[in-house]
Amino acid sequence: MSTLQEQIESWDGECVVVRHDAPTGSWIFIAVHDRSLGMAMGGCRMRVYPDVVDGLRDAQRLAGGMTLKWAGIEFPLGGGKAVLAIPRPLEGAEREGLLLRFGDLVEGLGGMYGTGVDLGTTPADMEIVGRRTSRVAGRPAEAGGAGDPGPWTALGVYEGMRSAAACVLGSNDLRGRTVLVQGVGGVGRPLVDLLSGAGARVLVSDADERRARAVAGDAGAEVIAAASAYDTECDIFAPCAVGGVLNEQTIPRLRCRIIAGSANNQLEGDVDAERLSLRGILYIPDFIINAGGAVAHGILEFLHGPENEVESRVRRVGATVADLLAEAGDGDPLPVAVARAKRFIAASAAG
Repeated sequence: MSTLQEQIESWDGECVVVRHDAPTGSWIFIAVHDRSLGMAMGGCRMRVYPDVVDGLRDAQRLAGGMTLKWAGIEFPLGGGKAVLAIPRPLEGAEREGLLLRFGDLVEGLGGMYGTGVDLGTTPADMEIVGRRTSRVAGRPAEAGGAGDPGPWTALGVYEGMRSAAACVLGSNDLRGRTVLVQGVGGVGRPLVDLLSGAGARVLVSDADERRARAVAGDAGAEVIAAASAYDTECDIFAPCAVGGVLNEQTIPRLRCRIIAGSANNQLEGDVDAERLSLRGILYIPDFIINAGGAVAHGILEFLHGPENEVESRVRRVGATVADLLAEAGDGDPLPVAVARAKRFIAASAAG
């Protein structure tokens, strides 16, 4: 296990801001990866990690993913991410205090980084952060924000799935196709509703079995035990919870033809894309297909674009996926997507 210093030294990003929050025993990490396109923007994740270094590593990987995400959708924002590595679940005054101090830290960066909702945080949390900084997205509408980005992310994933299905299965019609959604939280739940409405056979799996049953009951879906998700036959597997779920242990177990989900950093390592390709499984790069929430909040809260543009821009994720697959041909789309993003960053820097 590396130390915090070693983890920072090994990273290719611009900078990391580290603060220990003594009142709660939490660690605050703000990772700024690349500001070539503009202010670093990425959500705030709150989790209990096995080790503090795991929280820092998560922030760094997520920030790098945001650099690719913004460039992939050609938005003038840079890659950044925050992680609140908490020692235990926080509620009430403890949680509020941590969020306020995090807001102070964001404000103190003077526009280097803007934050928003991510795994473990909510629009209500962003309202608290917003008491201390204006550089926050995802507050409730009544507090002047754009609300939860989850449904927008789900819409983009849905459109990306349709493009992937057209490429692999011969049609973008998901009626009768079996889709397994792993994780039915802020994105997975609205994605289940979209798939059910399209006539897909939807399977749901979640670490919280009660939540899985509730979502399945509402949508007419089937529940799959969390331990069996990778072994269940389906057309499309949609990871919508934590990252690192596609790895040396899980990939041999998969019984799907397409992977298209909302989770960030789904691959444990770059070699896992090769493992999927060797198995004949099409992996849609997460930073492309899960960009819907970023598109919506980017337009509404940072670029101040018109609200009536949001849905069409989010649905354009499907066209982006189709273009990517056409360029990749029979090859792996991940390096093609990364190369596209890097070209956009280079062209913007040069221009």
